[in-house]
Amino acid sequence: MTTPVLSVRDLVVEIPTREGILRPVDNVSYDIAAGEILGVVGESGAGKSMTGNAVIGLLDRPARITSGEIHVNGARVDDLPISQLRKKRGKEIGMVFQDPLTSLNPLLPVGEQLAETISEHLDVSKPEARARAIRGLEEVGIPAAAERIDSFPHEFSGGMRQRVVIALALCAEPSLVIADEPTTALDVSVQAQITALLKRLCRERGMAVMLVTHDMGVIAETADRVAVMYAGRLAELGPVRDVVTEPHHPYTDGLMGSTPIASKGQARLRQIPGNMPRLTAMPNGCAFHPRCTYVQDKCRVDPTPRLGGADPRAACWYPLRGADVEQAS
Repeated sequence: MTTPVLSVRDLVVEIPTREGILRPVDNVSYDIAAGEILGVVGESGAGKSMTGNAVIGLLDRPARITSGEIHVNGARVDDLPISQLRKKRGKEIGMVFQDPLTSLNPLLPVGEQLAETISEHLDVSKPEARARAIRGLEEVGIPAAAERIDSFPHEFSGGMRQRVVIALALCAEPSLVIADEPTTALDVSVQAQITALLKRLCRERGMAVMLVTHDMGVIAETADRVAVMYAGRLAELGPVRDVVTEPHHPYTDGLMGSTPIASKGQARLRQIPGNMPRLTAMPNGCAFHPRCTYVQDKCRVDPTPRLGGADPRAACWYPLRGADVEQAS
């Protein structure tokens, strides 16, 4: 079998606090192949961004990886010294952050920032780095790139700044890109342009993309597979088409019922009652059981099964089937 670009195995991230050890990421495992987009979706606090930050080595202290392994192109990266990990950022792993204004230096022209990253990771001259920077801006759809390369970030619109950030993530030709909520601050039409851009570049370059978002509609339009996270764990993992049309986990079913694109024309969208539990007050048994429409006694007592236990796709003792979902709706 072909080695996946990214392989995450039994990843655990812990944060020591006065109230005890918190686990924002708890035994998460998945692979992303070359040319594939994996959408990671869930509510705020589900552990999506924390997982992405763990992959690229940008966890804020005191958060730390306590167990599990992360492999990029077959090589383990979670145990690397920070000096070696820095070399992999940009060169093998690119990052697209949510807010382009915090990703770009406001005091430097965008071309200088691109050329600096290119020179850091590729053995090219300054003129070649500048030429590559112009090509990078052209590739992401910046008009008149040769003229705008010396513009500052504030001289671009929000959508254009996000394109610049994508160019910055791709300029050293990484094999893996982590896009953390790349469309959140953009209007709907620009969102569609950015997701289409990521999809096209993924196919053309053969990159692996980890797309972190809370928007199930973005996942349905963009990703090949989807990983649904809840309270730090994987709730469901499978092909987008299968998960959207027939969710197996009650949480996924709730997410889909609250999304216009997948609500099947219902006059009123469904909502999931309650809130995600705080890490300091996790319930016994399945973390989702206080909000679950299908909860049974076993769910309140026994820890959530791992993926591939009761169901190959969902971490649930009583995975849904089509008839169950129709009766509940």
